[in-house]
Amino acid sequence: MNKSAVALVSPSADQLAAFVAGQWLDQVAVTQKKGSPHTVALSGGRITTKFFAAVTAQNLKRGISFEHVHFFWADERCVPATDPESNFRMAAEFLFNPLKISEGQIHRLKGELDPATAAREASAELLAAAPANPAGQPVLDLVFLGMGEDGHVASLFPGAGAEVLNCTTPFLAIHNSPKPPPTRLSLSYAALAAAKNIVVLASGAGKEAALQNSLAPGGLTPLGRVIAANSNTKIFTDLKLPAGLSN
Repeated sequence: MNKSAVALVSPSADQLAAFVAGQWLDQVAVTQKKGSPHTVALSGGRITTKFFAAVTAQNLKRGISFEHVHFFWADERCVPATDPESNFRMAAEFLFNPLKISEGQIHRLKGELDPATAAREASAELLAAAPANPAGQPVLDLVFLGMGEDGHVASLFPGAGAEVLNCTTPFLAIHNSPKPPPTRLSLSYAALAAAKNIVVLASGAGKEAALQNSLAPGGLTPLGRVIAANSNTKIFTDLKLPAGLSN
């Protein structure tokens, strides 16, 4: 197992979502008490819906303030914000509206724009909100990622060319995605490598092999590439893993 990633196994998707929600709320509470901003990038996917719902339900009891949290996205489909395929729409329904998050805290990827323009605007907005590392990459406090059956994360898919692998801007446009819709916006590998922390929620049938490949030393999946580049990557999963691949 790649020791930079810790696979923490939950017995079900609901329990996985609830556990990670509690962990994140703890972190939000700590940064709120310190008076520090908290920049986070969200993802889509079925497990994310459960995660957002768990955050909302738990915070009804805990009452933690989100006024210092700024929300970005790991990826977005190039569709309008009202489209059922929109990651923003899902977050608005299950997280922002229930928690009454201010519009000024939400920095959505504008899927309705020309993709190159949307990526450029999103990169500039993130650079204005988050401190940059010596390489000029914005440093997000936390990125939430899902994982596909092929090991993809955000909208970074296997078999991508050099223009994706070596991209140095925080966001980029993805064309010819193997999953519809074909045109998307995504955080780059460089931006993911710069993040302070990455949390991966790996859930769903048929993903065991991709997760095992990603955790193996030298794993070549997109998730494996992220794990190799960012030592603060933690994986939470409800998938069954061989002995030695979880703790």
